[in-house]
Amino acid sequence: MPDRRPLHHQRMKLFGRRTRHNHFPRFPYLDKLKRYYKWFLWLALSLYFFLSSTSNTPVLFSNPLPLKQTTLPQKTTTRALTESLQFSTSSSSPVKIYIYELPSRFNKDWLSNPRCSTHLFAAEVAIHEALLTYRGRVIDPNEADFFFVPVYVSCNFSTTNGFPSLGHAKPLIKEAINLISSKFPFWNRSRGRDHIFVASHDFGACFHPMEEVAIADGIPEFLKETMLLQTFGVKRKHVCQEAEHVVIPPYVVPEVSKEQPDPAAARRDIFAFFRGKMEVHPKNISGRFYSKKVRTKILKQYGNNPKFYLKRKWLDGYRSEIARSVFCLCPLGWAPWSPRLVESVELGCVPVIIADGIRLPFQSTMKWDEISLTVAEHEVDKLESVLDLVVKTNLTAIQHNLWDPVKRRALLFNNRMLEGDATWHVIQELAGKIDRSWKRQVTGTWR
Repeated sequence: MPDRRPLHHQRMKLFGRRTRHNHFPRFPYLDKLKRYYKWFLWLALSLYFFLSSTSNTPVLFSNPLPLKQTTLPQKTTTRALTESLQFSTSSSSPVKIYIYELPSRFNKDWLSNPRCSTHLFAAEVAIHEALLTYRGRVIDPNEADFFFVPVYVSCNFSTTNGFPSLGHAKPLIKEAINLISSKFPFWNRSRGRDHIFVASHDFGACFHPMEEVAIADGIPEFLKETMLLQTFGVKRKHVCQEAEHVVIPPYVVPEVSKEQPDPAAARRDIFAFFRGKMEVHPKNISGRFYSKKVRTKILKQYGNNPKFYLKRKWLDGYRSEIARSVFCLCPLGWAPWSPRLVESVELGCVPVIIADGIRLPFQSTMKWDEISLTVAEHEVDKLESVLDLVVKTNLTAIQHNLWDPVKRRALLFNNRMLEGDATWHVIQELAGKIDRSWKRQVTGTWR
């Protein structure tokens, strides 16, 4: 006889039969666990991925970013933070740098003069600004490999000729050292070996434009154990490079590469170019010829040569002349280095370096012999024949290498560090000096 009970009673009967042999009746909470096990599984996996991505020991990610490494001042915007994280070094563990926050009289106050951040010594400003958003910057000094001391000493334009006065440099740096050594333990524990200063002057931390005086003064005792970022460098032994140092390029505003046409497309109607100081007779208080008389010889020998475009007076638009030139002469001044080297590279003019024994920036990574020429100081009388020979043989190869954007980027300091730019190269050089880090020595970690 058919079952006449309502349909829902029939269904309950069927359900009961299906669960009659269930093994869980005595444990009612397991029924709920079985029903929600997918949610528990999702929650557990989410927690696992979260902990893995924030751990200092990577589980699923090969290159996590520790939160403290990317901590920036509160004034830094979200966009700036995002852009700063786009930079990466070749190492999964970047060099960690702590930046001392000094009173404004050591740095920011000098920026009231716009020249402070644009003249040829302004690397001290540009490096400081770039490091503020560097991904390896740490807020906790106990995590630092190196310590950057931001003191601007090139912005006192009080001399009659308008060049920076360096008389205040040593006292100002000494005052900064006294301040950080009294408030922090880090200087005293390493005697400054892991502390970084910028000395972007003629003869580095000797702080004088005349070589004889610079040698006599030497590097101050309080800086001899530190690391210096300096424009001065020579291959021979020299008093002004006795401290540990990295040779950096002189500062040229990064916009220079955008001022003129692309180097490969530029019309080059000037064979050899130089604009700058060329003395006929000594005009300085020392009674000696500027540039060891090299520039004077160039002027006398090639001043009337139509292939050489030589000008003694300054011109605001001189970079357009560089962009029109095949060869740009880069003779020494009082010091061997010159901003013409950077300007020539940026504008695609082959630099002709006339400064015996000069050490060029980032020689471990920059192949200077592929993008420039070197002529000995005593052979400037052969300059024309040397350049003619290059035109006939390998000028095309040199220009091809020179116009590579990677090489041009390496000599420019940007306010926000870009991979491959000058500050990036400084970091790579510092990574090679990691054995000077007190923290690394104590922990025994070198990577």
